[in-house]
Amino acid sequence: MTSKIKSVALGGMLAAAALVIMCMGGMIPLATYVCPMLCILVQYTVFRLCGKRIAWTWYAAVTLLSLLMGPDKEAVAVFLLLGYYPMLKPVFEKWPVAWLWKLLLFNSAVVLLYTFLLRLFGLENVTDEFVGFGLAGLIALLLLGNVTFLLLDKLLSLAEQKWHKR
Repeated sequence: MTSKIKSVALGGMLAAAALVIMCMGGMIPLATYVCPMLCILVQYTVFRLCGKRIAWTWYAAVTLLSLLMGPDKEAVAVFLLLGYYPMLKPVFEKWPVAWLWKLLLFNSAVVLLYTFLLRLFGLENVTDEFVGFGLAGLIALLLLGNVTFLLLDKLLSLAEQKWHKR
């Protein structure tokens, strides 16, 4: 019983920390993508220390609270569509050509995210940014996103190795 209480308390404290990180996204321009990635690292910690059930609840709570309180809705949307990744990573690792499935997940999430942001919500500032980049710039941006996601995946793999050495 005590370990469950400790897990819930730790999850709550880390959720508060993640919410602070997500709220910082509105203050720093580049943080739109950095803050969700930092929260994904916190999510991994919750997943490892508190278990899958609390980790899914944590993900839902952080997403909902970030949506209500976070100033950068684009960052919240990134976390909404990728924040569960640490919990799915062990499943992907068992599949052949895991890196391909991971990139498929990432690219699907990005396409879904920006389709919703541009078509349903009509965020003009995002549309203006994309027009300014041009097609070559958008392809380069997507490639950089893929590289960043693979680096995040590698960081999670290194954390997993350290976890098992404990």
